[in-house]
Amino acid sequence: MALPKILKDFNLFGDGNNWQGLIQSLTLPELARRMVEYEGGGMEGPIEVDMGNELMTMSWTPGGLIVDGVYDTWGSPIHDAAQLRFTGSYESDEDGTVIPVEVTVRGRHKTIGGAEASKGDNSTSEITTTISYYKLVIDGETIIERDVPGMVFIVRGEDRMAERRAALGL
Repeated sequence: MALPKILKDFNLFGDGNNWQGLIQSLTLPELARRMVEYEGGGMEGPIEVDMGNELMTMSWTPGGLIVDGVYDTWGSPIHDAAQLRFTGSYESDEDGTVIPVEVTVRGRHKTIGGAEASKGDNSTSEITTTISYYKLVIDGETIIERDVPGMVFIVRGEDRMAERRAALGL
């Protein structure tokens, strides 16, 4: 019988600020491809043509008020003004192996939700960050790296945009 490796703990850093103990939950970016349907003459039916990655977002919920690293880059004209770094500790209950996972993103804070204010309550708010750079590292291996403006898309060491960049003279 096999047991899954479970996220036992995590931390979030924002623009170099260590938010240990301050983030209640987060939703890591979804990996999704933008597909368009195509059917040409002589084809038995349609297929989906891969047009690249969908827009990525990450949402996260701080407990209480965080100022440094949240509001500093709000409204910045720079597409990658905000940097977030998630660190996770996944653990096997079969043999105790700990697998480190790190997700680094750069982008912009799109929404900073207003919290319900109530005396003595943990006033949480949700923040959504749109992403122009994404990197997933599992147990020291870079699994995915995506730099949208740089036209870089690497999966386990394979640069899937190298030929297109070369064709464009980039």
